[in-house]
Amino acid sequence: MRYHPDLLNELNFLQHFSLDTTQQGIKVHHDADASLVAAAKSLHSKGLITLEDGGYLTDIGREASEHAQALLNLLRESETA
Repeated sequence: MRYHPDLLNELNFLQHFSLDTTQQGIKVHHDADASLVAAAKSLHSKGLITLEDGGYLTDIGREASEHAQALLNLLRESETA
């Protein structure tokens, strides 16, 4: 199975959340890129974020974001090795 572009958009969206605090949310504006709006709606329908237009990470969303960040860091380290 390959990463579908929609899933990559969701992974990129998760990278915008700060893992240093649970008090910082995200707002996707109505005139944002359509792929960003779709990613937010999809993440919300999966229960990873609190609102269709962003909001905050849920507990499972935070876990997903941590994993996404860890994978990105691992892949970046592989590039420099």
